[in-house]
Amino acid sequence: MTSNELTVAYPGREGAHSAAACDRLFPAARLVPLPAFSDVVDAVASGRVPFGVLPIESSLVGPVAETHDLLYESPLSIVAEAILPIRHCLVGPAEIALHEVREVHSHPVALDQCRRLLASMPGASATVAPTTGDAAAIVARLGDPAVVAIASDRAARLNGLTVLAENVGDHPEAFTRFVSVAPYTRLDRRDGVWRTAFSFITDHRPGALHHALEPLARHAIDLNLLVSRPIPSQPWSYRFDAVLTGHPLDPEISATLREMRGLTAHLRVFGSYRADREGQALSSAA
Repeated sequence: MTSNELTVAYPGREGAHSAAACDRLFPAARLVPLPAFSDVVDAVASGRVPFGVLPIESSLVGPVAETHDLLYESPLSIVAEAILPIRHCLVGPAEIALHEVREVHSHPVALDQCRRLLASMPGASATVAPTTGDAAAIVARLGDPAVVAIASDRAARLNGLTVLAENVGDHPEAFTRFVSVAPYTRLDRRDGVWRTAFSFITDHRPGALHHALEPLARHAIDLNLLVSRPIPSQPWSYRFDAVLTGHPLDPEISATLREMRGLTAHLRVFGSYRADREGQALSSAA
């Protein structure tokens, strides 16, 4: 496909980490930045774009709750993943001493990954931005040296900002898993290790979660992720989002999911995709 034939939406502005993930997943695509995660989901679900890219998991702070909830509430499925190293920088309009900083703008996940930096600036308040790219753009527009952002060096260059400090995350190596979403579930069987994403709800009885997961152990299926999320329409009720290793049409995976469906109140598969082995190798070597 040419860039005019394939359009991909991502949240934020040029320079956001999601834009770099688009480059990995769709190197020939025309990229469309949208203001919010929900706008990306709406654009794909409505057919305005064939694919969207969203962050779904951080190696430091875990699952991105907003992405999990949007996928659960939408008709979309995960069709690909990319794991990228994330190196946060402190950026601003001009050089400034850290004790003079009044505000730090960034995405909540980035702020959470830079706690030591924020603790070193007790006089500064943290301000949430839709994405790290948006944070850089906001700081550039304000033009106040005392108002800075945590963003990528790419975002700093694009917005004409100065890099005040490099690699300011609490850990020298951090990684984020990004996913591509589409209005269908992949069932092709190309070479490689596959992942299957699904969500399920258990009955409210003792041992319900244990019984629901038992088929995974019996069939020797590797569970890569299990996270609980509240169900807004049912106060104090929770669903479980999970990812296992395998293709949904593999006999063992198919049998396992069929058994789990019989042991749960509801089970839905919302993704089948090849694992990003290159990204996993990078994160394992870190």
